[in-house]
Amino acid sequence: MSSGVVQTAFQQCLNPECRATFDVGQVLTACSRCNSLLDICYDWNRSILPRQLSDFQQRWSSRLNPLDYSGVWRFRELLRFAADEQLVTIGEGQTVLQQNDRLAAACGLQSGRLFLQYEGQNPSGSFKDNGMTAASTHARLVGAKMTACASTGNTSASLAIYAGVTGLFRCIVFVGSGKIAFGKLSQALDYGAVTIQIRGDFDDALARVRQICERYPIYLCNSVNPFRMEGQKTIMFRVLEGLGWQVPDWIVVPGGNLGNCSAFGKAFLELRQLGLIDRVPRLAVINAAGASTLDEFWNGLGLRWNDGRPSTAIMRDRFDQMDRHDERAATLASAIEINRPVNLVKALRALEVCDGVVRSVSDQEIVDCRARIAATGFGCEPASGATVAGVLRLREEGVIAAGDRVVCILTGHQLKDPDLTMAYHSGDHNLAAKKLHPAGVTAMPFANPPIVVDNDEAAIVKALGLQSSG
Repeated sequence: MSSGVVQTAFQQCLNPECRATFDVGQVLTACSRCNSLLDICYDWNRSILPRQLSDFQQRWSSRLNPLDYSGVWRFRELLRFAADEQLVTIGEGQTVLQQNDRLAAACGLQSGRLFLQYEGQNPSGSFKDNGMTAASTHARLVGAKMTACASTGNTSASLAIYAGVTGLFRCIVFVGSGKIAFGKLSQALDYGAVTIQIRGDFDDALARVRQICERYPIYLCNSVNPFRMEGQKTIMFRVLEGLGWQVPDWIVVPGGNLGNCSAFGKAFLELRQLGLIDRVPRLAVINAAGASTLDEFWNGLGLRWNDGRPSTAIMRDRFDQMDRHDERAATLASAIEINRPVNLVKALRALEVCDGVVRSVSDQEIVDCRARIAATGFGCEPASGATVAGVLRLREEGVIAAGDRVVCILTGHQLKDPDLTMAYHSGDHNLAAKKLHPAGVTAMPFANPPIVVDNDEAAIVKALGLQSSG
């Protein structure tokens, strides 16, 4: 592998009736001809690609190089749209793939068959850093001085930390009123972002930030930005690395704006085309029941990729219905509280590439599974609970077999939404009712409340059920 050579990269319209191409030096979030989504594509230079994926392990011996330390840029030959000197890194991607036999047993899987990919170890505490390092690199490449995003929380924290650490950009984040967990909002504020709180939800905030970025010299960093997807591909590279470069049977991921599943599908499509893998895993995208747009389209309305020609009528009619009835997403899992996923079409492609399935799970299932994951040592944000809830559902249906090797993507750290965690575990039923019951969570079967006792040895011994050794 040659680190100094850049692939011939370009942006290409996803619409097969258009397929317009654009230079990587242009700032676009959609095709300027037909307004379709864009892909980052490559005229692959085989001379700089690894002969096999395991060749990337050589970079572990040169981890004093910040690019080789990065869990994104150590795979840079597979997303080589910029030269080394342009790459922006703050040490993202130091994540772990962990076998979890306790959860495997709970899900009815055989020992050694369930793995957690814990993205909460990223600098901002979520998977978003994988994409933001790539978006920040492109922003630097085009000379941007100001960056912006709409966010339910994680995107704003990630964008803000890249701006704060590098000092390259002024950062603006748009959030919806009351639609962001304080753990996430506090990060954006701490990292110096200018925060605009819109009276509306995430979909309103995204529409507004896109409008502002189109009219003013501000670089948009939401997942409609195709360079974000390039960074998020590397989550799958690290999963393969953690499995000794073997392909799992299933990847299970929460579905919100559908950037992750879109990026995963693109990663496996490219790896197969390059001959670096001989098969792709199946993909399960798990929606919250209160934000189940992909589930409705895929399972209810039969929307499919259709060689890049999904039915625009099906999408238009459903979104028009949302407008007429003012339908809003509603789930405790704020990271996936999105009704209009901008990467819907790319997600359809990923589901086809990976023979995927889509399911929705209730908030009760999400918070219960979040607690069960955390009890095994991996505290995660609520959206991550959807993964294990999805595995349980698919095991019950017989879609996932007991011997299948399953990887669940944990998208963010538990301290992203500590209020919900405390409400679930708290012995304060007023707090639990306020935080949980409006979303239909009426029981906390895996709660671990603190035991309140008098400041007295006998009371403590009694509470712990201890027997005197004497």
